[in-house]
Amino acid sequence: MGKDKLRRWEQMKDYPNVLQPEFCDIFDKDHNLKGKWAKDFFKNDFPITLELGCGKGEYTVAQAKKYGKRNYIGIDIKGARMWKGAGIAIEEGLQNVAFLRTRIEFIKSFFDRDEIDEIWITFPDPQLKDRRIKKRLTAPGFLDNYSSFMKKGGKIRLKTDNLVLAQYTEEVVRADDRFELEKCSFDVYGADWDSFESGLQDLLEVKTFYEQGFLDKGLKINYVSFVVR
Repeated sequence: MGKDKLRRWEQMKDYPNVLQPEFCDIFDKDHNLKGKWAKDFFKNDFPITLELGCGKGEYTVAQAKKYGKRNYIGIDIKGARMWKGAGIAIEEGLQNVAFLRTRIEFIKSFFDRDEIDEIWITFPDPQLKDRRIKKRLTAPGFLDNYSSFMKKGGKIRLKTDNLVLAQYTEEVVRADDRFELEKCSFDVYGADWDSFESGLQDLLEVKTFYEQGFLDKGLKINYVSFVVR
């Protein structure tokens, strides 16, 4: 492991906005913040948004700066990446940001029923090999987990450069009675904004490092959103 990664991990141990639970603390058991994020961590009653696969955390931080009366939790297993976003949040005094270093497979250990208002899944690995379809973050198994802690009417939003993943997600959601497909666009920045929910264009102004790279290459960005019934 590179010295730079080790240094970042050591620094994050002292970051008040980063949680790095040990495997033994969450495997087949609940984390002590489950059901208590708003009260015990953020110390407010604002809605909570998760970003799954948050990478460097630029999306989580930008949204938190833009919407001060929402709480944001960026989740990723790559600690050396989220180090950057966590550090920026501390430097800028953002109190509505947290980062959680864990595998998304264990997400049910952290959040309780009706605790989460919104999920963003931003440019995840599309897992294109047939044997890895179950690893897609919009596969039925993951949707089972999300539905266990999301509020009724809560939204799940996917942004991806991968058309296969977007089409797959649309099909999975249409087949699942627990969700209602809200919007599906295979070119979100070339779409007619009048057909979208109010305020979405403002939300999509925030772009991740990877998204900007895809746009610079001329790739189209896909967007799928669906609501918990």
